[in-house]
This record gives sequence, C-alpha cells and structure tokens, in this order.
Amino acid sequence: MMHTQATNGPVFEETVTPVFRHDIPNVDRRTMVALVVTYPPGGRSPVHRHAPSAFIYAHVLSGTIRSQVDDGPPKTFGPGEGFYEDPGSHHMLSENVSATEAASMLAIFIVDPEEDQLTMADGDGDDDGPPGPDRPGPER
Repeated sequence: MMHTQATNGPVFEETVTPVFRHDIPNVDRRTMVALVVTYPPGGRSPVHRHAPSAFIYAHVLSGTIRSQVDDGPPKTFGPGEGFYEDPGSHHMLSENVSATEAASMLAIFIVDPEEDQLTMADGDGDDDGPPGPDRPGPER
C-alpha cells in the first residue's frame, strides 16, 4: 500500500508491506500484525491514529526516522532503536530524516482482530502544516 498526497503542502509517501498476522492464542481477542513501513528519501506519513485497541512497537530497520507521539518531543531513531505507541495515541510526526537515503521500520501491532483499519490519517492532511520549529522537515 502506498499513500501519496500531491498538493502544494508536504508530500506524504510511504510503502506499507504486510509481513505477518496471527491471533495470539494465550491473549483473548488480540492479534499480532507486523508491517514494514518504508519511506523514500524525505518521505513522511500524514498525522494519524491507529485502531483504538492497538498497542504498537516500531523498530527501525534502516535509515533514520523522526517520530513524535502525542505531545511528546520529536525523537530520532536509527537502526536497532525503537519506540511504542499506547492505544489511543496520536502520531504527530513520522518521517525519514534523510533527503538522500530510504528508511524503514518494522511496526508490530497488538490489536483487536475485529479492527480491520489499522491506520487513519487526520482529515485530508492539510492541517498538518509545513515543516517548522515544532515540525521539522527532512535534513538536507
């Protein structure tokens, strides 16, 4: 799945590749879903939320990814590093820091199996705003 927005504002682009899905046998009403999210140079995701029940752990596989969850500060993660999102979190920023190299992460969801839509972008993306002091763009 690829999400792209072509407007005068920021361009959102990522490739999401499902790699694993399995009901967790010893945890009632929970499924583990694993996805690889790949950002091209300068790529980013729109501001988004995940399925209401979803607990997510993201592990950076390559490149450098900047992330901001809820009102926390933006943080940068390299290969082997990771972060998590509690159920109900608002993912304010997820982007590839590099303007020249791709970046990827493994996103592992623990989620109610009846929740089919794992990620929902806020509005149409226009409210995300351009990069600025509290929403930095890719390093050039």
